[in-house]
Amino acid sequence: MSTTLSISIHELHALLDALVDQGYQPLGPRIERGAIVYDTITSADDLPVGYQDEQAGGHYRLVQADPASPESKSLFRYVVGPHSWKRFLFPPRQQLWQAHWTEAGFTLEPEVQDPARYAFFGVRACELAAIAIQDRVFVRGDFADSGYRSRREPALVVAVNCTRPAGNCFCASMQTGPRVQAGFDLCLTELLDDNGHRFLVEVGSERGRTLMRPVSRTPATPQELEHGREALEEAACNMGRQMPPDAAGILRRNQEHPRWLEVADRCLSCANCTMVCPTCFCSTVEDFTTLDGSEAGRRRQWDSCFTLDFSYVYGGPVRRATAARYRQWISHKLAHWHDQFGTSGCTGCGRCITWCPVGIDITEEVAAIRYSEGAAWVGGGV
Repeated sequence: MSTTLSISIHELHALLDALVDQGYQPLGPRIERGAIVYDTITSADDLPVGYQDEQAGGHYRLVQADPASPESKSLFRYVVGPHSWKRFLFPPRQQLWQAHWTEAGFTLEPEVQDPARYAFFGVRACELAAIAIQDRVFVRGDFADSGYRSRREPALVVAVNCTRPAGNCFCASMQTGPRVQAGFDLCLTELLDDNGHRFLVEVGSERGRTLMRPVSRTPATPQELEHGREALEEAACNMGRQMPPDAAGILRRNQEHPRWLEVADRCLSCANCTMVCPTCFCSTVEDFTTLDGSEAGRRRQWDSCFTLDFSYVYGGPVRRATAARYRQWISHKLAHWHDQFGTSGCTGCGRCITWCPVGIDITEEVAAIRYSEGAAWVGGGV
């Protein structure tokens, strides 16, 4: 099914027009309040033209390219911002059901399914891997989530290959990027140099092929294919971070390591890392009733293993200490997720590092434990 085509920046506008004409709601990157966010887009003019992001531990900043450089025309030189696509497939707050009192009794109204047909435009390899992980949880598990499935199945994915990693990226060591491998309808690779501005388009499904029919395109030349391959190889060699190999085994062997207490001295338990993570799926439900008893309902909203009440049972929370909560998060993400879902729960996007107020680095924590393996220490206290 896979075919590689070449289009110009003008045809990219036509591609977005085709999405709308075929009944999709395009969602893509745009700038809002100093960050790259995902929201409705109507044309390529809505994209962050000429911007790239600086990312480090606890640091995020958008920088505009020199107007005289070819990069001033780029659309995809940024990497990822605070948003992930899960906010559309697994909304932060969701009404599960609502009941109204009438003379005949309560009338139950189930969850209202979102009728929108989303087209995700600009999905990175790490994000596509994250969507695949949430698919295992919400669609392919023993108990499918009907709301997630109703949004996921009609969604069309226009992915984009990363040709520039950010300072906190480590997808190459997680084997989730920077090249998009599967799960897309169309995949773009931006080619930008003194010779022009073009996009390679890889067709990954029949829906993608149908979408490209009204778009003027040519077969990609060998030179364009080589340019794209070199850009991806360069990106893979310039990752800002690297996850140590066998992270799962390292964490399983060191559940009582003193590093947990050290990181707890810095961690604020703010839950930023879990909110921006594209794979975290913890949630809680709350029931409500109006004061007059005429309405009742149930809502689901995102939750985090960092909140004290998340592990609350009769008599108090299971994980009282910050060190225990951090250990739970990183161990589940990198080790126990393999046992539960057959894969890591981390895709190397680096968001948790960028948006941590104190710059805690998940790769650094695993590396520190790995470095000290074999030394004598006294565990406990977590």
